Amino acid sequence: MLDRIRASLPALPPAEQRVAALLLKDPRSFASLPVGALAERAEVSKPTVVRFCRSVGYDGLADFKLKLAGVVNEGVPFVHRAVDEDDRAAELIIKVVDNAVSALLKYRNAAAPAACEKAIDALAETVRRQRRLEFYGMGNSGIVAQDAQHKFFRLGVNATAQSDGHVQLMSATMLRPGDCVVAISNSGRSRDLIEVVEVVLRKGATLIVITASGSPLATLAQSHGQTVLAADHPEDYDRYSPMVSRLLHLTIVDILTTGVALRLGQALRPTLQEIKRNLRLRRYTAED
Repeated sequence: MLDRIRASLPALPPAEQRVAALLLKDPRSFASLPVGALAERAEVSKPTVVRFCRSVGYDGLADFKLKLAGVVNEGVPFVHRAVDEDDRAAELIIKVVDNAVSALLKYRNAAAPAACEKAIDALAETVRRQRRLEFYGMGNSGIVAQDAQHKFFRLGVNATAQSDGHVQLMSATMLRPGDCVVAISNSGRSRDLIEVVEVVLRKGATLIVITASGSPLATLAQSHGQTVLAADHPEDYDRYSPMVSRLLHLTIVDILTTGVALRLGQALRPTLQEIKRNLRLRRYTAED
């Protein structure tokens, strides 16, 4: 949470930067002080404190302080520990599981509800209007894009996943306003994906980005008023087999899918019921 706010400092107005500086200097006090005291210490107005909380993706001061209290008071009971070459199976089990739990708990405390709400609204509107919905990702992120496509497919949504840079570029070129693209990147530094996203923006399509906060991809999306779902974790971007990042991205996809399903509600029910009936017919019964 604090790392993401630190990365967003340059994009904030000067008055809100003073609020951010006060927060980063003493997060524990910020979580406990009333708005009047915070405004006085930062030398800003009370509304500026509230605007700062909304600028960094929260519903207001109360929502922001609730999440902040979870970070500074509760902490996270698991810490990220790198796997060593001489680790035995028992140590690997503990480290891999603890790393995953740590990343998920940190995301829970740092996630910006406003950004997530905006992404769910955009996806639901795309589905309602039966416009194109596409998921872009390369390498490990391409697998997450395929998972996202599969989850929306199970909702009866005609979505596609593209993991090849050339196909992404061709697909993005055919987008129109009203279409929606979800771009997924662990590092947010893939030159090919950033170039594809630039085409998406030129075409006027809605863009949702799942990536590291402060990355070039996140900065590009934010500069065009698009939605960024920050997924920050301590895992090295250059690892041969990213694990935590994949689990974190899959969790975010699950949140978006669930949110869209709840938005569409009754409209999805007949399709889902028919799918379940057809799948049930493909299973062996107890008598067989």
